[in-house]
Amino acid sequence: MLEVFFDCSSPWTYLAFENLKALQKELQVETAWKPILVGGIFNTVNPSVYAQRETPVPAKARYMGKDLRDWARFTGLTIRFPPAVFPVNSVKAMRGCIWLEPQGRMLDFATAVFEAYWSQDQDISADEVLKAICEKLGIAPAAFFEGIAQTGVKDQLRLNTEEVMARGGFGSPTIFVGGNDMYFGNDRLPLIRDAVLRARAQA
Repeated sequence: MLEVFFDCSSPWTYLAFENLKALQKELQVETAWKPILVGGIFNTVNPSVYAQRETPVPAKARYMGKDLRDWARFTGLTIRFPPAVFPVNSVKAMRGCIWLEPQGRMLDFATAVFEAYWSQDQDISADEVLKAICEKLGIAPAAFFEGIAQTGVKDQLRLNTEEVMARGGFGSPTIFVGGNDMYFGNDRLPLIRDAVLRARAQA
């Protein structure tokens, strides 16, 4: 089983999200998608992310831009750093993923959120953007906004974020294979695939 802790505010998570969906289909592996707030993780256990943003290493920043473009091309995605809003407050979008999961609509919604932010430079913290995404997917906006305001939805997002930190996670995406074998980042997908196959061989 795969457990995927993710936040739509990360471009590397967008890449991993799409590549993991393909891996899930290829290997027919049970996958639990767990929305989190990566900002809460950074504030609690990984504040170095903020320091890196404030004082970036120019050569590393240039390479990271190239790396992102290379991975996007390889994965078949259009990814551009949003010039208007970065970082973005993704709390409403991630609560939306929580609310839609029991309805079987989490992946469709998350995909649309990723596309809106990382391909179309739309502010996914804005109600009008989330409303448009809902309408595009046939989700009633009024029910959506009522749903994400529920205490249980808010609590589940917080609990997911606390859970991944308690299990050693420090960012998004964090993926677990078989409960305790942790991987971080899109570029670990070959290792995750190998871990799934090894676990099956040992079962």
